[in-house]
Amino acid sequence: MRPAQLFRVLDREFASASEGHHTPTMLWGPPGVGKSQMVSQIAERHGVPVIDIRLSQMEPSDLRGIPFRSGDWVEWAVPAMLPNAERQGPSGVLFLDEITSAPPAVSAAAYQLILDRRLGEYRVPDGWAIFAAGNRQGDRGVTYAMPAPLANRFAHFEVETHLDDWVSWAYANAIDERVIAFLRFRPELLFDFDPAHNPVAFPTPRSWEFAHRGLQKFQDHPDLLQGALQACVGPAAGIELDAFIRSLELMPDLDAIARGESVAVPREIDLQYAVAAALVGRAIRSLTEENAQTLIGNILNYAGHFPEREMGVMLVSDLHRAVGNRLFEVPSFADWAQAVSDVMLYG
Repeated sequence: MRPAQLFRVLDREFASASEGHHTPTMLWGPPGVGKSQMVSQIAERHGVPVIDIRLSQMEPSDLRGIPFRSGDWVEWAVPAMLPNAERQGPSGVLFLDEITSAPPAVSAAAYQLILDRRLGEYRVPDGWAIFAAGNRQGDRGVTYAMPAPLANRFAHFEVETHLDDWVSWAYANAIDERVIAFLRFRPELLFDFDPAHNPVAFPTPRSWEFAHRGLQKFQDHPDLLQGALQACVGPAAGIELDAFIRSLELMPDLDAIARGESVAVPREIDLQYAVAAALVGRAIRSLTEENAQTLIGNILNYAGHFPEREMGVMLVSDLHRAVGNRLFEVPSFADWAQAVSDVMLYG
C-alpha cells in the first residue's frame, strides 16, 4: 500500500484506540521506506508521545518485568518503559520497532501485550495504539520468521514506495528542490535495493534525505560533493545526482519566471524537471507573502508553455499537493486547466 494511504490507515487506527475498535497494526517493508517515520508523524499530528520499544535489544524479562516478594506472594515490577496514563498521558503510540529482529523468546513475551493489551496485572491505557514494524526475510536484515501466533495478533500492511507521496513529503519538509527534480527525472532511483548484492549505501526515501543534507553541507566544496552524495545513495546514484546538479548552471532565470516575464522553456528534459521542482519551491516559500497569488499565477502561465504538456501537468499537480486548494483560487488556474483538459488527470 502506498504511504499516503497507509498514513490514513494509521491515523484511523490511532483514533479507534479510544473508541474500542483498535487492531494492532504491523508495517512490513525493506529498509529506508519510511515505516518508522510514518508512525512518528501520526503521533506528531495528534500531539501524543511515542514509546519506541526495540524488542531486538531485549530479554524476555525486560518486557515481563522483574519478580519480587510481597509478603507471601510474588509480584511483578512493571517496566517503566511501558505506557502509563499518569506518566505519559491517556493516549499515545506504543511502537514495537524491528519486531522481526527479536528472538522468538522475546516476541513470545509480547503476545499478551499485543493482543490482550496487558501483561499480567499491567494494562495498556485505552487511548494508546499499538503499531509495529519490521523488515521482510528477503531484505538481508537480521530477521526471524514471525511465529504464526504473533502474526495472527496483527493487521498486516506492506509499505510500497511511491514517488508522488515522497515528493509531497519532500516539499513539506523543505528537501532541496534539486533532489526532488532529480528523482522526477529518474523516478526508478527513489528506491533501488537489490538484497542479492548486499549494498552498503543505496537509494531509498530515507537515504535521499541524507543526500539532501549532504548537498547542504558540501555544495560549496565541489571536490567533496560527489563522494558525499555517493556515501548516502550509493556509487551510481551519487554520480548521477552530482552530474545533474552540475548541469543546472544552464537553468533559466527563475526570478524572471516568477515575475511573469517571457522566459523560454529549456529543451533539455532534465532542466525541465529542475525548473518544475524549483518553481514549486518558489510557490511554497511565497505563501506568506502578499504577492503569492500573482506569483502562483505566473507559474501556472509558465506551466502552459512546456512542449510536453504532461510536464506542465506534473508541475501543477505537485503545486496542488504542496499548497492545497489555494491553487484553485488563482484566476489563472481555470485558464490553465481548460488548456490541458484533454491530458489532465487531476485529483
